[in-house]
Parts: sequence; C-alpha cells; structure tokens
Amino acid sequence: MKKSSSSAARGLHIIIVGCGKVGVTLVEQLSKEGHDITIIDKSHKTIQAITNIYDVMGVVGNGASYSILMEAGIEYADLLISVTESDELNLLCCTVAKRVGECAAIARVRTPDYSVETNYLREKLGLVMIINPELEAANEAARILCLPTVLEVNPFAHGQAELIKFKLEEGNPLTDKSIASIGKTYAKDILICAIERLGQIYIPSGNFELKAGDYISFVASRSDARAFLKNLGLATHHVKNTMIIGGGKAAFYLAKQLLGIGIDVKIIEADKERCEALSILLPKAIIINGDGTDADLLKEEGIETVESFVPLTGIDEENVMLTLHAKQVSKAKVITKINRINFREVLNNLDLGSVIYPKYITSEAIIAYVRAKRASLGSNVETLYHLFDSRVEAIEFKVASGSPVTNTPIMELNLKNNLLIAFINRNGKIIIPSGNDKIMANDTVMIVTTHTGFNDIKDILK
Repeated sequence: MKKSSSSAARGLHIIIVGCGKVGVTLVEQLSKEGHDITIIDKSHKTIQAITNIYDVMGVVGNGASYSILMEAGIEYADLLISVTESDELNLLCCTVAKRVGECAAIARVRTPDYSVETNYLREKLGLVMIINPELEAANEAARILCLPTVLEVNPFAHGQAELIKFKLEEGNPLTDKSIASIGKTYAKDILICAIERLGQIYIPSGNFELKAGDYISFVASRSDARAFLKNLGLATHHVKNTMIIGGGKAAFYLAKQLLGIGIDVKIIEADKERCEALSILLPKAIIINGDGTDADLLKEEGIETVESFVPLTGIDEENVMLTLHAKQVSKAKVITKINRINFREVLNNLDLGSVIYPKYITSEAIIAYVRAKRASLGSNVETLYHLFDSRVEAIEFKVASGSPVTNTPIMELNLKNNLLIAFINRNGKIIIPSGNDKIMANDTVMIVTTHTGFNDIKDILK
C-alpha cells in the first residue's frame, strides 16, 4: 500500500488517540470534512460506540504501542492527534508515531509544568502543535473580562484584529439602523459580518436593519473595535476584580493572567491541599477553602458586589447553576465554562451570557491545521473560529502569489453567496475592504461565511 501524494484532493488519513470529549468532537468534525479516520482507545466499549455512529476505523489498545500504531496504519498516516487524559502518554504517542511513520503529530498537554516548556517540547519532539484546552479557555475568558460588555472576543491577525459578539439591547443607538447607515454614522472601520435573530443566522447586506435582541458579530482592528463600542455607550475598560469558583488548571491559568494585568482575584476551592498549592503558586490571589456552591459562603465572600464571576468547576451543571445564581444576586459579568455540548440549545435558552467550550477551542485549532495541510499552495488557513453554534465560520487565510483571488477588485470577484470578506491584513495594517480594494499576495484575509469546510482562499469563488 503506497501513500498517495494527493492528500489535498482525497482528504487526510488521520489517527486520533483517546476518545474522550475532545477526541469525539474531532471525530465528528473531521469525518464531516471527508477525512479517513482511525481511532485508538483502550476501551472496547468506547470504540464500538463511536464506530457505530461514525464511518471510522477503530483499534482497541494503547496508542503508544508500536504494534497498535502499525495496526492503525501509522506508516500511511498524514497526521496523528493524541488527546488522552495523560499528558505524558500523549507526548509518548507522538514520539513513537514520529519514529515509525512520516506523519505530523499533535499532542494535548494540560499540566502547567509543561505549559511553560511548550516551544521546547514541540521543537525537540518535532510536533506541529501542542494544545492546552485549559490554557486556551483561560485566554478566552481573560479577553472577555478585558471587554466585559461583550459576549465573545476572537483574535485574528496575531491579535491586531478582533471579531467581537455582543447583544443589541433595547435603547442601543444601533436599533432600527441599517448596516450601511451605521458605517457612515458610527464607524467606517468596522464590519458587521454576522447576526443571529430569533435563532436565524444572517450574513447581512447594507440594507439589513438591526433590531433589539439581535446578537451581532463585528470585526475591526483592536483600537477601532473599542472606539466603536465606546460610541455606543458600552464600557471598554476591564473588570477590577473577579471571583473564580474551582481551583483547577483553568482557574490557575486565568488567575495568573488576570493578576498580571492588575485584576484582583479570589478563588474558592473545596480541596484544602489544592488551596495550599494555589496560595504558593498565586501569592497575590485570595484563596478561600470552602464549598463554592454554598450561597451563604458566596454572599459572605462578596458575590453581590464583585465585578465578574467565573465558575470553573469540573461539573457543567454546577457551573450553570452558579451562573444563574450570580445573575440573580449581582450585576457581575459572568462567564460559564461548559465541557459537554449535548444540550447547547437548552443552554442557549437560559441566556447565560458568555459561554466557553474548551473542547471546541481545542478542535478549532486542530481543524485549522488540518485544513491548511489539505489546501493547495494558493493559501493557508491561519485561524479558524466557529460562531453561533458552528453555523458560521470565520477563517483567516494567508494568500500566496498566483492565487485566483489576487489583483482583482473585490467587486469583480465571483463570490459565493452568504459570504463576506471581513478584513485584509497587509503588513500589519487592518483594512476593512470596499469593492474597489484588491487582495494581494502575502496578505492575510478573513472570511465570514455560513458555508463550511473551506480549505483554501479560492473556495470563496463560485
């Protein structure tokens, strides 16, 4: 059996080791995109359950075993992704895979001890990516707490541009305004690129009118985004303090970031030993040993006056209940971490505000890499985010010379429907394009669309 060289056309042969929440999310997303997937897990029951639902091959065993990897077809694999519960096993799986096959390898590594050594480990072990879901979740939460009047902040162009989601409340000056008039009156350097209204998604044209209750996603450079929000009367300063429930890895990463920018942090954690460890790791934080689901304790520790509240327990139901309680007794900005995604529609109806799904953050980074690997030489996927329950994709492409989208005014490109070119990043300058602007070689370009599975910038053309 010879490994085909036309992986761009046929989809990749991908081996996924570990079939927990992240592994299953990857199977679901990558099988949808036409890849040839083999899964490895020690549990026969888990393998059977997944192979019954998805068109994938299953191998029961240890993913770091040479014979198991051979059985899974490592010699012909393009990519191995190891997302077991053990960091060490993930690194070992990738190391063995690199020695046996010619595949690229991605490891999930969550321990703080390793997180400071990510670049060293990646370089020395020859990995294309090391991903840390708890750290990425903390990064996302920190971005939101730095701009607490919004629901989501997704960075593009190495942080120079941001895709921001907020809810249009009654009385906001944008209510009943058309997209075209907003550009003239409030800010010409922002682009409203997706709107959710009563469960429907719209990629708006200039004559689309906004209504109270709409969820709006717009893109702009970092400074222009803040100027726009300020114009609307929305606060753009970060919170002064936060209360975190649960003292796990995500709580540690988030507290460390927030303390670094001058935000006061209080962590409530039930385990006494973990509290002692956190008080050494985070000397500037206040660590309380107690039950974070105890309403009296929360009141005593100041939930009614705190500016932000982040439940990071390992139990989704607890996080949701804590969020609903905080919204009832305080005006705090609340962020909810959810690990399972089975009940997303139910959660959406609860109006939890900002919700973070660590395993989606993990899978998006990996899918962006997979699409880039599958693409032609005309472009490369730099960044990928799914919006509005994965019904909208925001993708940033690096454009190579010779791409069919270059050197032509945007108005003359035969673009697919339900698609917007949101910005062009040219040498660090963010351009919100008009119809006369052209995409040039070496630009990065962000696309927002309801289509899924774009691998290459040329996919925007009909």
